[in-house]
Amino acid sequence: MKFVVKLFPEITIKSKSARKQMTKILRQNLQVLFRQHMLSADVQNKWDSLLIIMNQEDDVSRRKAIDILSHTPGIGFSLEIGEYEFTTLDDAYQKVRDEYRERVAGKSFCVRIKRAGHHDFTSHQAEIYMGGGILKETDAASVSLKNPEVVVNAEIRNDRVQVVRQQIKGLGGYPLGSQGDVLSLISGGFDSTVASYLMTRRGLKTHFCFFNLGGSAHEIGVKQVAHYLWSTYGESHKVKFVTVPFEEVVTEILTKVETSQMGVVLKRMMFRAASRVADDLRLPALVTGEAVAQVASQTITNLAVIDRVTDHMVLRPLAAMDKQEIINTARRIGTEAFAANMPEYCGVISVNPTTMGDRKRVEETELDFDMAVLEDALSRSVTQRIDEVITEAESGLEDVPIVETPKLNDVIIDIRHPAESADNPLELTNNRVLEIPFYELESRRAEFDEAHRYLLYCQKGTMSRIHAHHLNIDSKIAFGIFNEPDIRRPLADAQQKEPTNA
Repeated sequence: MKFVVKLFPEITIKSKSARKQMTKILRQNLQVLFRQHMLSADVQNKWDSLLIIMNQEDDVSRRKAIDILSHTPGIGFSLEIGEYEFTTLDDAYQKVRDEYRERVAGKSFCVRIKRAGHHDFTSHQAEIYMGGGILKETDAASVSLKNPEVVVNAEIRNDRVQVVRQQIKGLGGYPLGSQGDVLSLISGGFDSTVASYLMTRRGLKTHFCFFNLGGSAHEIGVKQVAHYLWSTYGESHKVKFVTVPFEEVVTEILTKVETSQMGVVLKRMMFRAASRVADDLRLPALVTGEAVAQVASQTITNLAVIDRVTDHMVLRPLAAMDKQEIINTARRIGTEAFAANMPEYCGVISVNPTTMGDRKRVEETELDFDMAVLEDALSRSVTQRIDEVITEAESGLEDVPIVETPKLNDVIIDIRHPAESADNPLELTNNRVLEIPFYELESRRAEFDEAHRYLLYCQKGTMSRIHAHHLNIDSKIAFGIFNEPDIRRPLADAQQKEPTNA
């Protein structure tokens, strides 16, 4: 089993030294991820790509490898390939024909060949030869060079033939760890989770800072979504999760601050605290999910006043995005379900909040605020490793049953994204499998009945466990998770293993 990893296009136009460094980091990240998930693989640097040679041929390992390649920053796309020795053009054609015979049946197709090395034919001549042969010797409907239903891809490189079995869409961006570290102010809603994802995708190790305005349910929810973001898109590196208790800060604002200024003052207090946390962790920048004009405190004038309290760079990746655009991104990356069900705590709601922030007026208002309250909150902050934030006993996750051998009456629900499940369908002999993406589970609860136990399935198990826990609350229907044997460990066990380069 082999995969060719193609770099994100922006990496390929970098200087030779920058490209070399990023490719090296991407290779190290993939090695860590394969090792963490108990996959034996050799990751080789080929300058313009990475070649991954898997030492396991089972379908579970294949699905896990594809999941890693589709969620690792820095990858443009990957190719699952069958590799053979090149002897003659006709022999290469036969290999290509046999790989694509079933896929082109009844469909239009075209052939795309890349060639490198010394051969007595050109890439175009190889395409014509193979296209004619496939049309004649298979059940393909026709050749279509402009709008084919199937593209037959292969590469002939010197003495090797690589036949593309499937193309796996990558995450894009830059290799994680290649652009430094940032601290993301995360509330668990749509905006902050999408902002955190975008920073991770851009190659930044994204640490999390949560201001608890009141309630353990909100804190648990935020920890769950932060853990999901890390385990799905940034697991090659360990990051920190910092919780700052902000209940008394909110109380101080409510009793001491002018009503119209409350929202801006609360943000300024959060930025002051986040700057201290960032200093402790030696991080140069803060990240927020603020979008210009989305709420009163996010007008340009108010944001300028808020930024005055910190010397750190403030990154706002959502600044020019529409709300629906943000929600669509949350749906695509898997955080919509978390955000939609996140317990909310409205700590400060201003009456007629100011939209035209005045720095002098805000500073005068803050004179009545007792800064010792903020200092006390910082002294009681808790810093945890991200792989340790989900305590199963307090979140209820330990009560979710993990099943490796389903009963005949169990129904398996594949909750992966449709594109992911389409590329690697889950096929079981004895159990019915439903494909319901994680973001549709709540809206389709009426389809479930008490006659069955439902086992949720995803590649890593984390998403399945969290959703099964939520579905089990106040429900007469039993939900658990289906855990493929010999590939994923229970969450608590997985957390004990730390990558060597973290």
